[in-house]
Amino acid sequence: MKIVRISVRNLVEFILREGDIDNRSTGGPDKEAMLMGGRLHRKIQRSMGPEYHAEVSMKMLIPCGEFAIQVEGRADGIIIKEKRKRSDRSKQSPSAPADQDPNVTVDEIKGVLRELSRIERPVNVHLAQAKCYAYIYAQQHDLDRVGVQMTYCNLDTEEIKRFSEAYTRQELKTWFEDLVSRYEKWARFQIEWEQERNRSIHGLEFPFPYRAGQRDVAAAVYRTILRKKKLFIQAPTGVGKTISTVFPAVKAVGEGLGEKIFYLTAKTITRTVAEQAFHTLREKGLRMKVITLTAKEKICFCEETVCNPEACPYAKGHFDRVNDAVFDLITSGNEITRKAVEEQARTYRVCPFEMALDISVWVDAVICDYNYVFDPNAHLKRFFSEGGSRDYIFLIDEAHNLVERGREMYSAELYKEDFLELKRAVRTDAPALAGKLEAVNKLFLTLKRECEDYQILPGVSHITLKLMNLLTEMEAYLERTVDEKKREMVLDLYFQVRSFVNIHDIMDENYVIYCELKDDGRFMVRLFCVNPAVNLQSYLEYGVAAVLFSATLLPLHYYKKLLSVETDDYAIYAESSFPRENRLLLVGTDVSTRYTMRSASMYSRIAGYIAGAAAGKRGNYMAFFPSYKMMQDVYECFLSRAGEIDSVIQSPNMSELEREEFLSLFEKSRERSFVGFCVMGGIFSEGIDLTEDRLIGAVIVGTGLPQVCNDREIVRKYFEEHGMVGFDYAYLYPGMNKVLQSAGRVIRTERDRGLILLLDDRFQQRKYREAFPREWEGIRICSAGSLPAYLEEFWK
Repeated sequence: MKIVRISVRNLVEFILREGDIDNRSTGGPDKEAMLMGGRLHRKIQRSMGPEYHAEVSMKMLIPCGEFAIQVEGRADGIIIKEKRKRSDRSKQSPSAPADQDPNVTVDEIKGVLRELSRIERPVNVHLAQAKCYAYIYAQQHDLDRVGVQMTYCNLDTEEIKRFSEAYTRQELKTWFEDLVSRYEKWARFQIEWEQERNRSIHGLEFPFPYRAGQRDVAAAVYRTILRKKKLFIQAPTGVGKTISTVFPAVKAVGEGLGEKIFYLTAKTITRTVAEQAFHTLREKGLRMKVITLTAKEKICFCEETVCNPEACPYAKGHFDRVNDAVFDLITSGNEITRKAVEEQARTYRVCPFEMALDISVWVDAVICDYNYVFDPNAHLKRFFSEGGSRDYIFLIDEAHNLVERGREMYSAELYKEDFLELKRAVRTDAPALAGKLEAVNKLFLTLKRECEDYQILPGVSHITLKLMNLLTEMEAYLERTVDEKKREMVLDLYFQVRSFVNIHDIMDENYVIYCELKDDGRFMVRLFCVNPAVNLQSYLEYGVAAVLFSATLLPLHYYKKLLSVETDDYAIYAESSFPRENRLLLVGTDVSTRYTMRSASMYSRIAGYIAGAAAGKRGNYMAFFPSYKMMQDVYECFLSRAGEIDSVIQSPNMSELEREEFLSLFEKSRERSFVGFCVMGGIFSEGIDLTEDRLIGAVIVGTGLPQVCNDREIVRKYFEEHGMVGFDYAYLYPGMNKVLQSAGRVIRTERDRGLILLLDDRFQQRKYREAFPREWEGIRICSAGSLPAYLEEFWK
C-alpha cells in the first residue's frame, strides 16, 4: 500500500490556515525557529519533573482505500501522572465532566518575543498541533480522556503562560478525522500524479545525439544520485550541461531515487535555459510538473510590495482562498508558467508570489534562485525545516557563484548609526525602546573608540544579549504603534537585528568577527562567514544528492573546500566538444594592469590592442576591465584612435531595460567593427549568450584580482592561519574565475569562431597558468606588433 507521509505541523498549518497576509506583524513561525527558542524548549522540559516525558515521537496510519496517510511528529512533552489501575480506569464514563483532571496531558511549547499579556488564547494552529498529538496518544494508549496544554514562553524574559483544556477521545477523533479527510484529496492527487509521471519517465530517452563528453556527464550525475553523493563538474561551454544534468535527475526521480528536483541558479538567464531543458523533455513525452519561482518584487500585482490587507486587495483573505486556487491549477494539466500563475492569482484574488510557493510543494521540479534553499532568512521553510524530506535532488548551476553568495547569506552586520537614528525617532513616544537602543549604541561606541580602521574581535556575546532584549521591546512597539513611518523604521532594524542574533547562534570556527570604521564614517560590527561550506551542508543534507556544475569551476580543490565538508566527493572534467582550431588564444605580454604600472601611456597601449583586435576582422567584440575607473580611462584613449570602429560603454547600475538595449546593439548588422566596453565580473561577463557572429572576440584586460580591502585581507589571513595559500583563496582564484567567465562569452556553439586576448604580463606566471582550463592548451604569446599577423592567419 502506498503511504503519504506528512508531519503534524505541516498538516495543521496547511489545512487550517485562514485570513490575511499581513507583514505588519513580525510573524510567528520564524521566531519559533530561532535557535534560542530551541534552548528554551529544553530548559522548560528539564524543569518539569519526572512526570514530564520530552520529545515523544508519534505516528498514526490512516487508511484511505488504496493508500494510507501517515501523520507523524514529535510532541514537546507528555505529562503522565501516576497511573491508575486499568480496572479503575475502565469504570470511568467516556463522557466524564470536562473539568475532571486527566491522567495524561500533551504539552506544546512555543517560544515568542511578544508580551505574554497580549496572548489571550492559544493560536489556532498551535492548539491544533497539540490536539493531533493528544488524539494519536489517546488512541494508541486506550485513553478515554486526555489533556492539552499550550505553554507560551517569552524568549527574552523566559516568562511562561499556560492554557489547558481536556478532551474526550471521541471529541478528538471527530475533529482529527475531519482534518485528515480535508487533506485526503491532496494525497490522492499526489499518488495518482506520481504514477502517471513515472510511467512517462520509464520510456524517456535522451532528446539529442550525445555530444563529446555529454554521455559521461549524464552517467556521472545518475551514479551520484544512485550512490547518494556530491558531484563537482567542470563542464566547458558547449557540453550541454543543463540537459546533461536534468535528464539523469528526471530518470532518478522516476526510479524512486529522489522525490523532487531543485534546479538552483544565480541568474535569471540560466533559469530560462533550465525551463527549456524540461520543455524539451516534455516534447519527448515527459509528464512532469515544473515551476520557476519569480521574485516577489517582479511578480507582485501592486506598484509597491506592501503585503497587508489595507494596502493590497490580494493579501486580504488570501489564506481563505489559496488552497482552492492551488488545487485547481495543479489538477488542470497545464504547464505551470509564470503567466498561468498570474492568471490564476487574479481569478482567485490571491498573492501570486505566495501562491507560487504553495504550488512548489506539489510539483516535481522547482527552478529557483540559490536563496530559496540556502539563505537562512529566505529559504523555503516548507522544505528546509524540521520534518522536511531528505530526498531532494539538488542541481546547482553556475556553482562558482555560490562561494560569494554563501558568504553573504551566512554573514550579518549592524551599524551603530542605525540604532542612534531610531533612538532619536522614537524617544518621545517609546522611552523604553529608546533606552534599549541606547544600551546597544553604547556598546558599539566603546568598540568604535578602540578601532582605527578595522579590528578582529574575540566575541560579541555581550552585544547579542542586549540585542535579544531589544527584540522584545521592538516587538511590543510594533504591536501598538499606528505611525506607519516609524513602524517601517523599527521593522527594518528589527529584521537586521534578528538576522544578527540568528547568525550569532550558528557561528563556528569558519567565522571571523570584526568591527570596521567605513569610509563614510559609519561604524559596523560584522559576523563574517569566511568559509560557508558547513552552513551550506546543513541544507544540502535535505537532499539525497547534489550536483554542482559550471564552465568555470577551477581549480576544483578551491570550490570543494568552500562548498563541501565531505572528503570523498566525486569530480569530473567534461570533455569540450568544440574544435580547438575555432578559437585563437593569445596573451599580450607587453602590458600590465598592476597598480604600479598604471599610466596614460599604458592605457593607450591597451586601447591599441583593443583597436587592433577589432581591426583584424569586421565583427562584434567585448573588452572586459577590472574596474569602471580603468574602463573609462582606456575608453577615452580608445576613442582617439578607434577610427572606423563603433563602440559603447557599460554604465554603473543599469536597469533591466538598459541592459537589454546594450545587448541589442550586438544584434544589429554593421559595416564596421563594434566593441562593447564592460566590467569583468559584471552583468555582461556571465550568463549572456551571443552566438555565432554576434560576438567574435573578447579582450580581457587584467587578471581580475579583487581590490585589496578589509574583507579580502581577512579571508587571506584566515586561510593562511589554516595552512593554505591565503592569497590564492582571497584573490587569485576569484580573479581568474572572472577571467574565465569573460572568455566564455565568445565560443558558445560548435559553429562559433573567435578570439580570446588576455592582456597582462602576469598571465605568463605559473600560478595563473595553472588556473587555465585544459582546453586552453596551446595558448600563444603576442605583442602589439605581432598581433596583426596572428589575426590574419586565424581569420584566413
